Amino acid sequence: MPAPLDDRDGRRRCRDCGDWKLLEDFCSSSKRPSGRGSYCKPCFNERSKASYAKRVRDERGREVKAAREVQEGHRFCADCGTVKPVADFPRNRSDSTGYATYCKPCHNARTRETKLRLYGGDREYHLRRRHGVGQKEFDQLLAEQGGVCAICGGEDPQHLDHDHRTGWVRGILCFNCNGGLGQFRDSPTRLARAITYLRGTTWQRALIHPGVYQMCSPTRGRPPSPRS
Repeated sequence: MPAPLDDRDGRRRCRDCGDWKLLEDFCSSSKRPSGRGSYCKPCFNERSKASYAKRVRDERGREVKAAREVQEGHRFCADCGTVKPVADFPRNRSDSTGYATYCKPCHNARTRETKLRLYGGDREYHLRRRHGVGQKEFDQLLAEQGGVCAICGGEDPQHLDHDHRTGWVRGILCFNCNGGLGQFRDSPTRLARAITYLRGTTWQRALIHPGVYQMCSPTRGRPPSPRS
């Protein structure tokens, strides 16, 4: 007869391995008053693996590959077939290990292949994901601008500018103009003050005494006359 499974001082005997263990070492079960099942977690995991292997064998007619043994702090990449330190794998919160299945080179190669297959390349992927338009719409907008930057008129602009508040596309700018708007935080007030500043503060060096100079600005009046 099987050994009794009665709990003894917060402990239970596993039906498979026969060891007495703490209740928290058993899997959860809503069918038992204690809320814990009849098998400890290691035995339950082995049972689950065996059940899955049998189901795959019966339904799909193939065998489940045995888990690969790797040393601690390392991970097997299924693409290149090598064992590498976990630092060579990208982070992945959805994986129980915290790391992705493929090492960084293989992960990057898969990402490039996906972008090429679904979007035709990095450029189309970037435009679609970030702005909701493609290269075709980009070219049409650039043609409407006469093929130049919408601000400075420079040739061959490549940056699609958008309103950071609404996400709407505004135009196509060169690198400097696009970066300039970002530095001014898309604020018309800041840009207007910058224009006023440029128009009204042209500092010059004025001689006020032999060998002595003073910086002056039109907004602060004329410098004192040099002493005779």
